[in-house]
Amino acid sequence: MPYRQMEGFVRRLAAFIPGLKAADYTTLFRRIQRLDLSLPVVPELLAEDIIVAADSTGIKVTNRGEWMREKWRVSRGWIKMHAMIDVETNQALRLEITDESVQDDQMFIPLLDQTQQHGSEEHPVYRVLADGAYDRNELFNTLEQRRIASGIKTRVDAATHSTESPYRAECVRDRNQWGGYPMWSLVVTYGMRWKVEGFFSGFKRIFGEGVQATSQEGMFREIRMKVNCYNRMLALAGGQSS
Repeated sequence: MPYRQMEGFVRRLAAFIPGLKAADYTTLFRRIQRLDLSLPVVPELLAEDIIVAADSTGIKVTNRGEWMREKWRVSRGWIKMHAMIDVETNQALRLEITDESVQDDQMFIPLLDQTQQHGSEEHPVYRVLADGAYDRNELFNTLEQRRIASGIKTRVDAATHSTESPYRAECVRDRNQWGGYPMWSLVVTYGMRWKVEGFFSGFKRIFGEGVQATSQEGMFREIRMKVNCYNRMLALAGGQSS
């Protein structure tokens, strides 16, 4: 909701709630700028061994349609939301927001660092699921060093022996021994990766595919605020169902 619209909404709401003081535009802006946008995660809902799914999605920075972009040759690009999702509770454990030029695999280790820092000994990360965009030697090496099982989809023609990443080569050999991708996906529960796509889909259905803010900093804050709200909704639904 734009600040001016929120100001009018609160003014009208104050007429029905005794004692409620309506904040003006400047007060609303300053308070929202100071909001704590760290992701709320309910540890009680997490599994003992967490399986996370990593992916990213694009967020439009303008509501200008495709026809207008084609006609006037205007392209403002988009921003990317990178996230790691707990496949058990569907909560976003960590979030990074970048412009469109940042590749998915570049944000994998920062997301994993934050996810492990956020977790505890009672809820360690057991496996990471990700598509072929994350098929990089350095990512496999990081998982091996941290004793985290890989659920990253490797290329069909990936080498079965490699000095740059022995763990990746081991994963490729295991996939081949299991008879290819169908059995591999069952063993590593790769099908649960759709949970992160479901998270993005549900997020966009509720909050839309674009942002209201015009500055990049404002866009990033707006997305964090929306994901914060979405996490709270998921946690509330999970707590009620349990």
